[in-house]
Amino acid sequence: MAERDNRRDRRDRDETPEFADRLVAINRVSKTVKGGKRFGFAALVVVGDQRGRVGFGKGKAKEVPEAIRKATEQAKRSMIRVPLREGRTLHHDIEGRHGAGRVVMRTAVPGTGIIAGGPMRAVFEMLGLQDVVAKSLGSQNPYNMIRATIDGLTKEASPRMVAQRRGKKVGDILKKDEAPVEASAEAETADA
Repeated sequence: MAERDNRRDRRDRDETPEFADRLVAINRVSKTVKGGKRFGFAALVVVGDQRGRVGFGKGKAKEVPEAIRKATEQAKRSMIRVPLREGRTLHHDIEGRHGAGRVVMRTAVPGTGIIAGGPMRAVFEMLGLQDVVAKSLGSQNPYNMIRATIDGLTKEASPRMVAQRRGKKVGDILKKDEAPVEASAEAETADA
């Protein structure tokens, strides 16, 4: 029995990747009751493995550490996988929306870095993006900005995913359409 538990613990340790977390926002919230106000704290946390997985969570509690712990647990449960190009940037430009929040994320050349503000930067760092240009339009609420960012990242598709969905090969998807250009060039030279 003990041997089986040891194997399970070892397997859990090997399979569970180490997650990094970032506290994005902490708010003091209050609940009005008959005797006055009861104060508590709300935490917003982003968690990621910095290799293409990211999630966010929120937690409320009477004490700050407990709120952060709850938010971190929720973030680990709600993680998504995002395909990265060369492990450093996005495959294509994307836009995400949530409520009045709208974010635009664009691919970037190596050495650009993360050009994004506030909560979006935390998501990109936890995701493992190294080169990205992002702009937040509309709501500046950190909750809406993170949800809009996650919404956009769920729309990210790698060439392999697109090829699989279309029933083609990756080479067919990435290949430029050269035949029509050559044909039109030959037609122009024939006319001259």
